[in-house]
Amino acid sequence: MSVLANIGKLADLRRRIFFTIGLLLIYRLGVFVTVPGVDRKVMQGHLASGGGGILGVFNLFSGGALEKLSIFALGIMPYISASIILQLLTMVFKPLEELRKEGEQGQRKINQYTRYGTILLSAGQAMSTALYLESLINVQFAPGQTGNVVANPGWGFRLMTVLTLTTGTAFVMWLGEQITERGIGNGISLLIFVGIVTDIPGALKRYYDTNEGNLQPLTLFAVATIILVTVATIVFFERGQRKIPIQYSRRQVGRRIYGGQQAHLPLRVNTAGTIPPIFASSLLMFPSTLANFNIPGANKLQQIVQPGEWVFNAVYVFLIVFFCYFYTAVTFQPVDVADNLKKQQAFIPGIRPGKKTAEYIDRVLTRITLGGSLYVAAVCVIPTIVQTYFRVPFYFGGTSIMIVCGVALDTVQQVEAHLITRNYEGLAGARATKIRGRHDHDEDDSESSNDAAGPSREKELV
Repeated sequence: MSVLANIGKLADLRRRIFFTIGLLLIYRLGVFVTVPGVDRKVMQGHLASGGGGILGVFNLFSGGALEKLSIFALGIMPYISASIILQLLTMVFKPLEELRKEGEQGQRKINQYTRYGTILLSAGQAMSTALYLESLINVQFAPGQTGNVVANPGWGFRLMTVLTLTTGTAFVMWLGEQITERGIGNGISLLIFVGIVTDIPGALKRYYDTNEGNLQPLTLFAVATIILVTVATIVFFERGQRKIPIQYSRRQVGRRIYGGQQAHLPLRVNTAGTIPPIFASSLLMFPSTLANFNIPGANKLQQIVQPGEWVFNAVYVFLIVFFCYFYTAVTFQPVDVADNLKKQQAFIPGIRPGKKTAEYIDRVLTRITLGGSLYVAAVCVIPTIVQTYFRVPFYFGGTSIMIVCGVALDTVQQVEAHLITRNYEGLAGARATKIRGRHDHDEDDSESSNDAAGPSREKELV
């Protein structure tokens, strides 16, 4: 109650929270607006029968918008794909690499290119979706009832679908950016978070309807325990860091001496986040999707890679470990970090600046990424095994739990930062830091700079 009271006292924070909730409600309302010319009941029956393939993953992240054939059916996935493509291009395309090094101004241009790429990807995916929907003929959506998803196929339906889905994705992208800029938390992540969380009540209802009159208390207790342990494990590893000590050189300007303080460079155990399991799931769902299009050999490949089988789990673990290393190498550049430390006249004790520092950071990052990748693989595979053995009919995936926990932690930290900034008690119960006199600075040097990327001692004094 004290936390809620403190939030209510901050007009800016209160306005940001209400703004975020309002935009999320608009997003959820748009999920129920159907694309013209389709039958959502037939599509829901198709996905419920397991014929969705990779579309089932997209339907989960879009909050059920795909099975409802909503204008938001593509969700935010085209934006995420465009962002990943731009990040990869910054490594091989020199102009983009130079833009990234220009700081905030260059990042704005990269963000603009990401928006253009989102529109192009959305148009391509919308056309593919329209063609796929037209191919769903005589689909059984109820006992003894069949139907077509598209009533009047043709170029009229295709163009209307491309226009509608592309516009919907652009609007969702705008909502996410507005939440990030004027709300609280990361807007894109919150949209995915809401899409996953809103499916929980329906999943519980489906479980109750399936097992009505035959609920197993021990099974429910075991599943609840595993979920709690999984959540605790995710929180533990997501907050885990390897802190590399950093020492700033002393330098004298006039009669004052600046620098000399100690800090640390935090390296996350799971630098890649939730991207590896998303990529791995998408690749493993491709055989099922290809089989729906009657591609030669796809049915045999689908039989080999069946969810829940040991082959599927083994390939899934391998792909997760691979993408953890790959995405970490793309997003984290030890050479750039070493150059920034050198420019700030900082060094790692016992390590020479420059190339040796980059090699040391890369070696440490490689070791902790191994543990992080194994953790991600365990979190993603164990729930699948539990689902197979306990016959849980609703989706209980480690990827969705990782996204929910990660977004919740990030949002709570941002709310706590607003509270601490204004001398209120944070959500974790920690007291806000207070302004201290000049005589207290010497005792708190090690606590005042906990990040190598933070301001230097000279900037603090200025």
